[in-house]
Amino acid sequence: MSEDEKELEPDSEESKSKELTPEELTPEESSSGESEESDSSQLKEAEESDGDIDEEEEEVEFDLEAQVEEFRRQIEEDPDNCVHFYNLGEALAELGQLDEAHEAFAQALLLDDSHSFSAIIHFGIGNLYYHQLMSGIQSMVVKSSVGLHSQHRAGTQISSVNDDDYAIPLREFEASLHDLPTLQADEEIMEYISKNVPQQIATVYYKWGSDLFDKARQIDLYGDEVKDIKQGLRHLKKAIDIDPNHSQANLMVKYGKKMIQEGFSIYDEYGFEAKVIPGAG
Repeated sequence: MSEDEKELEPDSEESKSKELTPEELTPEESSSGESEESDSSQLKEAEESDGDIDEEEEEVEFDLEAQVEEFRRQIEEDPDNCVHFYNLGEALAELGQLDEAHEAFAQALLLDDSHSFSAIIHFGIGNLYYHQLMSGIQSMVVKSSVGLHSQHRAGTQISSVNDDDYAIPLREFEASLHDLPTLQADEEIMEYISKNVPQQIATVYYKWGSDLFDKARQIDLYGDEVKDIKQGLRHLKKAIDIDPNHSQANLMVKYGKKMIQEGFSIYDEYGFEAKVIPGAG
C-alpha cells in the first residue's frame, strides 16, 4: 500500500493493556484480594525505544522474566485476586508465551465474577489475539491499477481471509466495551480503557477491510474480486462509523468505490497485466 494508506498499527503505548496493582482498583474490587504490602509496589512497565542499546534490551527481557516470577508469587499468596492473573497474562504475552498468557487471562475472567475488572481483562485478551493476527499474516501482493501496495512483509500471498481471525479479537474488544459500565478502577484506568477500546475495534475493522482488498488483487483468486471489495468496504465503513477521522479507512473507501465503478487490473509478479476486472459503470 502507499504511504497514504499505511495500515493503522496502534501506538505501542496506547494499544498495550496496562499492568496494574490491586490498589489501582476501587476499594470494592481491591478488597477481594488483601495481599501483603509487597503487592502494593508499583509494577515497572518494560519500555523499549528504537535507540535502546543491546544492554538495555537484555535488561528489559530480564525484568519481564522477573515480573513473571513475582506475579506467580503474588498468585500463591493471594490466589483469588484476578489482578495478579491479568498481570501474569500481560507479562507472558510480552515474552511470547501465548498459550500460558491465554490461560492466565481466562483464570482472571473466572475470578472476576462481579465483572468489576472484566473490561480490562477482555481488552488484554483482544490485544493478544490482535497481535497474533498481525504477526500471522505475511504476504506479497500484486499491484493494481489504482496504485495500492501491500504493507505486509514479504512471504506467502494472502490466499484467504479467515473471518474468525478478525471476529475473535473484535468479540473481546466488544466485550470490553460492554463491561465498561461495571468497571471499578481509578480515573486513569477508566480513561485509558474508554479511549482505546473503540480505537482497537476500528483498527480491526480497518485491517479486515484492507486485507480483503489485498486478497482481491491476488492473481490466483479470480472470481471473487468484486465480492471481496464490497465486503471490505462494509468493514471499512464500520471503522469510519467509530472513528469518522480515520484517514486510512476514508482513503481506502474512496479507492474501493473507484475499483467497483471503474474496474481495475491485476498484474503478475513480472508487471504484466494478468486480468482486468470490469467496473459497474
